[in-house]
Formats: sequence, C-alpha cells, structure tokens
Amino acid sequence: MRNYELETEQRVEFIRGVVEAAGAKGIVYGNSGGKDCTLVGLLCKKACDNTVGIIMPCGSKRNYEIDKNDAESIARQFGIATRLIDLSHIKNEFVGVVGEKTQLSDSALANIAPRLRMSTLYAVAASEGRLVAGTGNLSEGYMGYFTKWGDGAFDFNPIADLTVTEIYEFLRFLNAPDFIISKAPSAGLFDGQTDESEMGISYRSIDEFLLNGKASEHDRAIIEKFHESSEHKRRTLLYSLNADSP
Repeated sequence: MRNYELETEQRVEFIRGVVEAAGAKGIVYGNSGGKDCTLVGLLCKKACDNTVGIIMPCGSKRNYEIDKNDAESIARQFGIATRLIDLSHIKNEFVGVVGEKTQLSDSALANIAPRLRMSTLYAVAASEGRLVAGTGNLSEGYMGYFTKWGDGAFDFNPIADLTVTEIYEFLRFLNAPDFIISKAPSAGLFDGQTDESEMGISYRSIDEFLLNGKASEHDRAIIEKFHESSEHKRRTLLYSLNADSP
C-alpha cells in the first residue's frame, strides 16, 4: 500500500505550486458525488481554501437525487464551497438544435453532458481566475473511459496516476464517508448506467492488470480492446501538410 500520509503532503504541495505558478486565485472542479471528485476536492481544499465544487445535473434522474445529495453532503462535511448549475435545459436545447441537422447516435448523446459540464467549469474558471482540476484516474485513463474534451480536459489533475483501487485506499485514509466508497462508480450519463457494466469488466480486474500485470484471457482481451481503440484520446496530434507528405 502507498504511503498516503506522504502522498497527501506531496499532492497538496503540487497543487499549491500549480496554482501559484499560474497566478490563479482559486480552483474549480466538478463535484458529482463520486469517488474521484471527492478525493480531488479534499486535496484541492487542503491546498487552496478558495476551492469550489460545481454540481451539474444534466438530464438523468440520478443527477438530481443520489449524486446531488452525496455531493452536497461531502461538501458540508469537509467545508468545500459548492454551487449547483442545472444544465438539463441547455442539453435539451442543444440536442434539439443539432438533431435538426443530423441523427444523433447514442455515443454522441452520452458525450454531450460531459462536454457541457467542462464548458461550464471553464466559464467559471475564466470568470473568477481559477484553474480547472481534473478528476480522472489511471484506470479510466488506460481504458479510455472518459470523454475527449469533456471530463478528459483540465488544467491539472492531482489523481491521474492513481488506480481506482488506490483511490479507495486514499479516501479511507482521509476518512471519506462510506457512502462514497461503497457506491457503484457511475458517470451518471443516463439512469441505470454504471462504469463496470458499460465496460464489461470490473475495476478490480483492470487494476490487477495495471498494478501486477495479471489478467484472465477474457479480461486481458477487453482491456487491450479498450486501450487500443482509445489511443487517440491520450494523444494530441498535430496534422500538417508539407513537401514530404505522401
């Protein structure tokens, strides 16, 4: 197990350094009431008192119930400023306007909410001199289980190198409430959605592969498929035409 006391000190210092180097006045992050944003919120609050979490319901019933309640509970417990910005009507309007010109796929529809949320975070950040903290973990990053230019966008990410297994260990060290640790991970993209059911593999299996290189043939095939098909998400490519181009 990692030394989470030392990890806390190092990550807090890292965040302070990033904020200071940018000349920022504070930090903003999306508070969905999940494991990752909870850890990010706790670390950012320790590093910068002017940290605010934005709760952004965007269509699914879960956004207005368990996620919102958990996000508010965490914020109260740890003294993190919180605002609620309801994006549901914006999403509906967006879908209606774009839907007049193209048949929106299920994938396109699912990715609208994360991108609207990131636009919201950057609007707040730009208006108040804040930096946007990312909330993605290593397990999701390796699998490509994030939205490009949505939750995959940020100014800095203090947990990008942590697997889901390590996220839970870290949360226990910081005395996060059990309802965060025991809740099935979900992006809340639609009602009934969970990360593991959507990927077809457990985070435990993903982390066993990432941390120890062990996986069943079935699990390894799923991991490799997700990783290979999402390589474009982990690279910023610059295409240019020049004399040597084919």
